[in-house]
Amino acid sequence: MIKWIILAIFIVSAIYVQRRGRVKQPLKRQILDHSTLMAPINIWMYLFSRVPNQPYINAKASHLNDLAVLDANWQMIRDEAQALSSQGEIKASDTYNDAGFNSFFKTGWKRFYLKWYDSHHPSAAELCPKTTALLKTLPTIKAAMFTELPPGSRLVRHRDPYAGSLRYHLGLVTPNDDRCFIEVDGERYSWRDGQSVVFDETFMHYAENATDQNRIILFCDVERPLSSKLVASFNRWFSRNVMTAASSPNEVGDQTGGINKAFRYLYQVRIRAKNLKKTNRQLYYLLKWVIFGGIFYLIFFA
Repeated sequence: MIKWIILAIFIVSAIYVQRRGRVKQPLKRQILDHSTLMAPINIWMYLFSRVPNQPYINAKASHLNDLAVLDANWQMIRDEAQALSSQGEIKASDTYNDAGFNSFFKTGWKRFYLKWYDSHHPSAAELCPKTTALLKTLPTIKAAMFTELPPGSRLVRHRDPYAGSLRYHLGLVTPNDDRCFIEVDGERYSWRDGQSVVFDETFMHYAENATDQNRIILFCDVERPLSSKLVASFNRWFSRNVMTAASSPNEVGDQTGGINKAFRYLYQVRIRAKNLKKTNRQLYYLLKWVIFGGIFYLIFFA
């Protein structure tokens, strides 16, 4: 009986995630998306969220006060980002140790971690001392990085898996051009120097830079304000124990989380699966559905 209740919760929450918003993934693709696996957790984040269920969030709301401090210090943050970029330190991972953003590197996106939940990045403190010191004073900022979207780059349409945070972008060095934008649930926003935006990254979104100039922003995960103390406590526990495990290093000496240590080996399986897909698509999809079907059977019926 308990298994059937869990299965029902999973199905209902997964359907809600797929139907949420105006822009939706095709059902076939959504079934195996990581946001579907997280749906039974995310549904509680949505239910007790203190911010509206909409793509863009008012950053001036009282429970997002920390963001005003970042806005006020944007020029200082910009100076450290520019120095970092000129040294080539904002870059793609050179190995398979960043599961969360691995697919973005293929289309030109780059990053430098300033903070990632409870992991340690000595390189950030050394190269960006003022920005990292400022971030330490803001407890609601759970993760932060500088990201580049070079000319001609784009991020494919996707939704982030975990709803325990909101996404904050602060324009630092941008083309100041409407052709460099992010689109969240069909609503477009173009970055501007010194201006910020907050959005719910679990809505479908994508980004593109169709200009001939680079775009550098400060990218942060902000703890989602929640009305339930119990759900808020769970969110913090999950962040400490699961999100921290997705830590990826900038340089040798930075922490690599358990998820990314495993990803290095799991990606070799993915490479072989891609090769099989190229040579025999029918066998690839047959094996894929047999594996997922077997996992489903073992969880709910074995």
